[in-house]
Amino acid sequence: MRPRFSLSGSGLKGSTCSGFSLVSAMFRHSMRLPLAASAALLLSACQSTPSPQDSHLGTWADDPMRNAPPITRGLDAAGLSTLLGAELAGQRGDYRYASQGYLEAAKRYREPALAERATFAARFGDEASLVEASALHWRELAPQAEAPNRLLAAFSLQRGDWLDSLEQRIAIVEAGGHGDITAFAEIAVAEEAPLTLIAQQLREHLARPNADQLPHHSDVLLGTALIEAALGDTTLAQRRLDQVELLDPESAALWLVKARLALEVEDYPAAQRAAQQGLELAPDDVRFILLLAQAEIRLNNISAAEVQTNALLESHAGNEDLRLSLAQLYLEEGHPEPAQRLLQPLIGQPNVPDLAYYLLGAITQEQGDIDNALLYYRQVSEGSEFLPARAAAAQMLIEEDRLLDARAFLRIERMRFDNYFTELVMLEVQLLDEINQPADADALLDREISRTPDDASLLYMRAMRRWEAGDIAGMEQDLRQILRTDPDNAEALNALGYTLADLNLPGRLQEAFELIERAYEADPDNPAVLDSMGWVYFRLGEPEEALPWLESAYMQLPDQEVAAHLAEVLNALGRDEEARQLIQQIMQRTNQHPLIDGLLERYPELSPELSP
Repeated sequence: MRPRFSLSGSGLKGSTCSGFSLVSAMFRHSMRLPLAASAALLLSACQSTPSPQDSHLGTWADDPMRNAPPITRGLDAAGLSTLLGAELAGQRGDYRYASQGYLEAAKRYREPALAERATFAARFGDEASLVEASALHWRELAPQAEAPNRLLAAFSLQRGDWLDSLEQRIAIVEAGGHGDITAFAEIAVAEEAPLTLIAQQLREHLARPNADQLPHHSDVLLGTALIEAALGDTTLAQRRLDQVELLDPESAALWLVKARLALEVEDYPAAQRAAQQGLELAPDDVRFILLLAQAEIRLNNISAAEVQTNALLESHAGNEDLRLSLAQLYLEEGHPEPAQRLLQPLIGQPNVPDLAYYLLGAITQEQGDIDNALLYYRQVSEGSEFLPARAAAAQMLIEEDRLLDARAFLRIERMRFDNYFTELVMLEVQLLDEINQPADADALLDREISRTPDDASLLYMRAMRRWEAGDIAGMEQDLRQILRTDPDNAEALNALGYTLADLNLPGRLQEAFELIERAYEADPDNPAVLDSMGWVYFRLGEPEEALPWLESAYMQLPDQEVAAHLAEVLNALGRDEEARQLIQQIMQRTNQHPLIDGLLERYPELSPELSP
């Protein structure tokens, strides 16, 4: 039987070595010593402890700690083992095990420093679910700490949970930190987030007592103004900006938002003034030059705009990215000639940027010179602009009623660029679908798969097309072919397992479970797989087992499909009101929610309107 040690403060109960109190004290002081060093102290202390034979009591006939009470505080043998195991795992690069050990210890000893250590170990190991779990526990133990809220806000944003990300940011603000609300608002506007709900959450914060006394109140006002302007409430947005101007007139971010708002309401002189004011405060901020040029262009002062942009280029000599951005600006504003003049100096250089060829293709296309535009598009080499250039070229030819030329172009490109073979086939399939020629798209896919029968991406694409057409046997055939060559392909395992579970085919639910279980082993952090695992448990008649899987999936992927599954499971467990609240959240976030509509057709009692 392993002896049990009992510690109380710096005192010692039972016959043990004083090193344990040193380790316990170390963790009470936020782990100022490395764990390995504490172990060395412990061992050295133990070496100096008298043995039972040296004691006046003589040898022990039995374990003197057999009837000792269990440890209720301090560091016992199991706790020390967990912490040493975590530390050693981190030193050998096993960050997952290290994070799990630190998190277990943090839960046991309620020590924020351990939760912090668990979080950063998980980050080193790129373990998304562990990072989130550790950060949540860190925040629970240290509610005023800013770092865990920042991590959680970033995670929420990555998975598209805008409201949760904003909630974390507001928590940072209310604790006196900088929540980066303006930066968040810019991303939200660009990504078409649920702006109405975001505005409501921001207004609730601003309405709280003493919100205007917080250190970064102006950042919240600016972010709120951006959201309100995007929603069309420009008058209220302008009032927010006037408040910020009183609080912090030297804020470059203020003048950036003012210039953007003025452009939005077509007050181009005001945009011009705001951009100039911002440029005085931040002369190296290229965004103000772009806004100023945009204001001049909208005022039809093309010559003035070119003078300013040329001066900017002279002050940033050799900055090709800036030249490309300015050319893109002119092109987007409908002025291809100055855009072309900006790009011409790049042509003939040893390494012409791919974006320059892409933009010249777009300019030449707009000028009606289709063949020269095609030449420019074809000069875009492998990289981030490669596929957009081929898509633009093929689309251009189709719009010119040259479908055969477009298909021949893509076929030649597949031969020229073997690395992009699969993507170019998929592009052609997509273009044929867009012009309502699905039979030709299917024939192309069949032909290319016959040539490359182990191309997992093409097989998966055909499987999904067959599923959409109701050909479940054909879909299963393609997914099985993927699994023959790649048995651990999580995407194929999950797709097949989920389909079998969703269709609730007689006698195949256990097979569905085994497929999804393999998908989880291959990709444990994939929220789609977590959703499938929850759904198959539900189909197997185990809603209690299904619930934590679906809750975890929804935390990472708060879309309507996962929400519909989660709401149905909550309903099965008798938690109707929670299901209604979840459904209401989804219906507020988007106007199109067919899966939620289908759920309400089956369970009309879950309509949010029936909430008490």
